[in-house]
Amino acid sequence: MLILASTLWRDLFVFLGGALVGAVIAFFVTKRLFEKQIKENPPINEKMIRAMYLQMGRKPTEAQIRQTMKSLGQD
Repeated sequence: MLILASTLWRDLFVFLGGALVGAVIAFFVTKRLFEKQIKENPPINEKMIRAMYLQMGRKPTEAQIRQTMKSLGQD
């Protein structure tokens, strides 16, 4: 009975240790991929919206820029 209990605890600790190591590795891999994605595709800012309006041949007002930012959910 004692051998069975010690084997059970050992297996439990090995499983929990592996899960913890896997979680730490997954965290850092996900963080790195997220930072890479943000670097390659930065969020839209007011300067980009102004450039978009100018490319369409329109002079944007501050109200239009704020409205566009609000509609994109980045206010």
